[in-house]
Amino acid sequence: MTMIRSARHMATGLCIAAMGLAASGLASAQQRTPLLVYTALETDAMKLYKDTFEKANPDIEVKWVRDSTGIVTAKLLAEKANPQADVVAGLAASSLALLEQEGMLQAYEPKGFKELNPAYSDAARPPSWVGMDVWAATICFNRVEAKKLGLPKPESWADLAKPIYKGTITMPHPASSGTGYLDVSSWLQNMGDANGWKYMDALHQNVAQYVHSGSKPCKQAGAGEFPIGISFEFRAHQVKKSGAPVDLIFPKEGLGWDIEATSIMKTTKKMEQAKRFADWMASKEANTVTSNWWAVVAYPGVASRLEGIPDNFEKLLAKNDFQWAAKNRERILAEWSKRYEGKAEPK
Repeated sequence: MTMIRSARHMATGLCIAAMGLAASGLASAQQRTPLLVYTALETDAMKLYKDTFEKANPDIEVKWVRDSTGIVTAKLLAEKANPQADVVAGLAASSLALLEQEGMLQAYEPKGFKELNPAYSDAARPPSWVGMDVWAATICFNRVEAKKLGLPKPESWADLAKPIYKGTITMPHPASSGTGYLDVSSWLQNMGDANGWKYMDALHQNVAQYVHSGSKPCKQAGAGEFPIGISFEFRAHQVKKSGAPVDLIFPKEGLGWDIEATSIMKTTKKMEQAKRFADWMASKEANTVTSNWWAVVAYPGVASRLEGIPDNFEKLLAKNDFQWAAKNRERILAEWSKRYEGKAEPK
């Protein structure tokens, strides 16, 4: 009987201990602070950022709100009177410059900031946004479909305006896509206003459709829907890596580009957690995650060579003024829509 009672006591003790551990685990899970992060990151990348950050910060849970750059930018501006996001990550620097002009961002210099390339963050100190990576215009050219149509391989932006390419090109809509806006902004900055619109008038004759994603034109080219897609190097690399018969073209006049960056919203009620997220995004660990997909990252020496991306990629980037792109965004998009909206993909 004594042994039976002892066994019962032991079982009861183990049960209580197990319940205690379960309760402790539940309490721990309940203590995780949700951090609402608005993002335009590619969906391919979001899970790895979340998992790696949460492993290093188990008391914080990243809650993504994801859409294309233009949609996220418009959402943030629409919520200005009652902001919802705690942090913005993976949004275009040209969009963050606009939010900064609206007084919506909290200036903050994350830990380890001095290790980053200063060219890829806000010039103010402390910075309002901190760069993660550079993304730039890339043309995806389906050589199989092009051969069927007798299309030569273009080498420049000027080539794409030639009549032989009529109806064979898709490109991102600049109001929806950060990639589309960096194209339009770059052409206007580097060709001048009059020549930039003249160029886009000619290009418009050859565009079959303006789509609401920077990735989609390259996916379309890879699938053979259209022989030419104006996209960006992340998606171009992924499509080429998948085995699609695409060549990546980097126009000789220079590439429009932008920076994916991180910023803290001034109104967040979770400033301590938001700063920890910003610290991590500026870390070597986070930049190593970024280097899985991007040829140029903010932390020097971390990036690795990606198939199809030339070693001199950074030198191909065209002149770019983020403040100008932000200040002129509304004017540019209104003019673009007036001229070209008729070929926009239905939303």
